[in-house]
Amino acid sequence: MPTNAAAQHAARRRPRLLACGALVLALVAACATEPDPQPAPASPAPPAPTQEAPTKAPTQEPEPTAPPPPTEPTVHATGLDAPWSITFHGEVPLVSERDTARVLELGEDGSARKVGSIDGVVSPGEAGLLGIAAHEDYLYAYFTASGQNRIERYELAGDPGALELGAPETVLADIPAASFHNGGRIAFGPDGMLYATTGDVNEPGSAQDVGSLAGKILRLRPDGGVPDDNPFPDSLVYSYGHRNVQGIAWDEDGTMYASEFGQDTWDELNVIEAGGNYGWPAVEGMGNGGDFIDPVQQWEPAEASPSGIAAHGDHLYIANLRGARLTEVALNELGSSSTILDGYGRLRDVVEGPDGALWVLTNNTDGRGQPDEDDDRIIRFAPGS
Repeated sequence: MPTNAAAQHAARRRPRLLACGALVLALVAACATEPDPQPAPASPAPPAPTQEAPTKAPTQEPEPTAPPPPTEPTVHATGLDAPWSITFHGEVPLVSERDTARVLELGEDGSARKVGSIDGVVSPGEAGLLGIAAHEDYLYAYFTASGQNRIERYELAGDPGALELGAPETVLADIPAASFHNGGRIAFGPDGMLYATTGDVNEPGSAQDVGSLAGKILRLRPDGGVPDDNPFPDSLVYSYGHRNVQGIAWDEDGTMYASEFGQDTWDELNVIEAGGNYGWPAVEGMGNGGDFIDPVQQWEPAEASPSGIAAHGDHLYIANLRGARLTEVALNELGSSSTILDGYGRLRDVVEGPDGALWVLTNNTDGRGQPDEDDDRIIRFAPGS
């Protein structure tokens, strides 16, 4: 049934309550002395005791702390080749490159070192090594192989500066693939489950077929199994009716959001509900009726083409490709947005780092941009809001 997702979401959000208290302690001390039973014989007064200055406690050096993230956009890394996704293994940023199939770790100075390459990647059109997600001691990777998209995981061994990928383990195979509309974003939700977005692979009708993995958001156990509480029995499908979702994120309340490429009319920001039908191909953008869930915001593709998204505090941040801007959306006003970063060309991904900064990935070397000599880059800053 149709829903007004923005209104429902606002009604669900709970105010944050702060509690404070005060504790007063009162201490009372009493001392009493009794006179000696016999008077003491007179004697010369002893010399006054020598008093020593109290010993000062040794000064402890403060623990070194990391500098705060910059409030103005700062270029952290340059020279990346069609990068697609950023994730963090502890405090180490890892980046996937779509066409080279390389996974890179970045140093504090922005230098890039190859952790490993993903075997079997093919990269026609928009396909290739797409989303990556670090979880516990594994790196998960979504990529296009011959005739299929796959999710594999690799043990992450070694220390920062010397990380290596272990042998591949298949998490999920035989996801429909094509040169375009492969989805490809993966992330672990607050429930500890792995979520993966898939595209309609240029077969729009597959998005409405719950028996197909195309045009969906999938929910998996970390080993690839089907969670018992998924909305469809014995199925990895979490939501359907999607054309090409490339961004997923959760706010502090656990609400899930997704950014979605439209065709010619509307791109979308959606609040994701378990088992929800988001309308494609019957509806693009607001349907205003029927059995589909409407987006909470829509944009013309020329000003958006949204890819990765991140939740940071009370806002969502959306990386836009054709729109070449980073969009900010307040969680209490999901129907409006503003531009907070532009001038860097196409933007593919944005994530919140362990330092509290936003890490933004440009995508000017993907065959559709106009790269300069420093592209592609990672931009890092802490938004002021």
